[in-house]
Amino acid sequence: MSTSRSSNRFLDQVKWDANGLAPAIAQDADTGRVLMMAWMNREALALSAQEGRAIYWSRSRHQLWRKGETSGHVQELAGIFLDCDADVILLKVRQLGGIACHTGRESCFFRELKGEQWETIDPVLKDPKEIY
Repeated sequence: MSTSRSSNRFLDQVKWDANGLAPAIAQDADTGRVLMMAWMNREALALSAQEGRAIYWSRSRHQLWRKGETSGHVQELAGIFLDCDADVILLKVRQLGGIACHTGRESCFFRELKGEQWETIDPVLKDPKEIY
C-alpha cells in the first residue's frame, strides 16, 4: 500500500505490540453488543479506514482477513475508536447478515458463566457448513 507519510499519522499513534498487532473489538453500532475480537496490524487498520469495512490480520493464516469475504457477513464501519492507552481499537460496525461468529451465531461471546459452568445463551442462526 502506498500512502503519503501524513496520511499515516493516525497509525503511528497506535501502540502496536511486539508483533505489530493491536486487539480490535467489533461492536454493533446500533445495539452496543460486542460481536467479536480480532487483531489488526497497520495495514489492516489503514485499509479498514480506507474501504469503510472491517479488515483484520489473521494470526493463524498470517494474512489480511477481510471480514465476510468467504461468509458474506461483512462488517461495515460506522466508526473507529482508540482507547485511552492507545493499544486497543474499537470498531463500531453494522454486521451484514446478522452473524459475526464462525459458529453461525450473532456474536462470538455466546457463552455466559452461570455458577461454575459456561452456558450457551445464543442460538446458531445458520449452520457454519452453509457459511464456509
